[in-house]
Amino acid sequence: MSLWNKHAIFEKNSIILIIGIIVMISIGGLVEIAPLFYLRSTIEQVKGVRPYTPLELAGRHIYVREGCYNCHSQMVRPLRDEVERYGHYSLAAESMFDKPFQWGSKRTGPDLARVGGKYSDEWQLQHLVNPRTLVPQSIMPGYPFLSKNELDTADIVNHLKANRIGAVPYTDEMIANAAKDLKAQVNPEPGRGRPREALRQGAGPRFRRQPAEDLGSGCADRLSPGSGHDGRFQGLRRQSQLPLRRGAMTETYALLAGIAQQFGVVFFMAIFLGVVAYAIWPKNREKFNSAAEIPLKED
Repeated sequence: MSLWNKHAIFEKNSIILIIGIIVMISIGGLVEIAPLFYLRSTIEQVKGVRPYTPLELAGRHIYVREGCYNCHSQMVRPLRDEVERYGHYSLAAESMFDKPFQWGSKRTGPDLARVGGKYSDEWQLQHLVNPRTLVPQSIMPGYPFLSKNELDTADIVNHLKANRIGAVPYTDEMIANAAKDLKAQVNPEPGRGRPREALRQGAGPRFRRQPAEDLGSGCADRLSPGSGHDGRFQGLRRQSQLPLRRGAMTETYALLAGIAQQFGVVFFMAIFLGVVAYAIWPKNREKFNSAAEIPLKED
């Protein structure tokens, strides 16, 4: 039996065909997954990540309720064009307390992971009310009712309790003072300035960041310096101050990824055209007709 006709073994025996498919899928899976166990930078460690404050958690619920994730993602990918456009790529640690996480993949609207540091608070507010006053070509709907409706905080304690069941480290003190901390962050006491200062000076100390000497997150925060409250990460640094840390293996991976992006399409297109040409070549017609009749020869 020639090498060309050996495929008849698979076409006549469904069990062997299934085993062959499983073997090929397993090989492909190992090639894709195995390197991840040896890339230390695959899961980057972040110091100082903390749970959402009650106000942040309430805001996240609105984000989920309004279906914002249907058009936006919260995941800057570790590719050069992504990082230059949006900022430092998203880290898994950023979502360790998100239940569920909302990374998404859609890009109808821009990525939101770093948008808090790109525009001012006033810009963000106006954009939510009427996006087209700032971005005329925007197709995003306006949310003017968010500035008129009062935030319902009656069940914020239950939300914290539910998150604690999901392994979010809310303490009994945090839960007991959830409503108080939420109001303190929205309306700081007179003389304490903006909500950011209120959190730092004592209103809501349960969610304060640790002293600066203990910091060093190594990633950009999703919140701008003027966002009105402390960011979720210690050691907040802007994108311009944050070089991407790459090891030797990561550099090799980035090089190969760049080559694949540039030449992969041409390479696979050439293979496709070669296969099509081989399939329609007149001299091969007899071989293909014979192969097509294999399942019928023993019926």
